[in-house]
Amino acid sequence: MDQPLVRAVGWARSLPLDTDVKAARDWTRAHLRALSWAGTAPQTVDDVLLTVSELVTNAHVHARSSAQLVMTWDESCLHIAVHDASTVFPTVREPSIERDGGRGMFLIDALADHWEARSCPEGKMVMACFRPPAAD
Repeated sequence: MDQPLVRAVGWARSLPLDTDVKAARDWTRAHLRALSWAGTAPQTVDDVLLTVSELVTNAHVHARSSAQLVMTWDESCLHIAVHDASTVFPTVREPSIERDGGRGMFLIDALADHWEARSCPEGKMVMACFRPPAAD
C-alpha cells in the first residue's frame, strides 16, 4: 500500500553550554520567517520562542550540557526538539511562590499542542508540537 508523501522542512543547531539562550531564540525567529503562517500567527510564534528558551535553558541549567535544537515543519505541526545529555525526564510542576524557577515545563504544557520526552542513547530528547491557527 502506498503511503502518502510527507513534505517537511527542518533546521538544526548545536548550542554549546556557554551559548546565550537569546541566540537560540534569534536563530528560531529567523527560521520561522520562512514559514508562510508565521506572519499571521504571532501568538504561535511567541509560544514557540518561549518554548525554545525554556528547553534550551533546561538543557544548559538542569542537564549541564550542550543543547541540540531541531525544528521541523511538516505542513501540520511545527516540531521543536531539544536533545541534552541528561537521562532525567522533565516534569510539570505547579508554580510556587516558595521557589525560584521550576515553571518551564508548566509553561510548555500550557502552550504546546503536545509535548513528550524520549530516551536517547546519550541523554534525552524533549519535543513539543505547535499547530498554527487554521487560515480563514
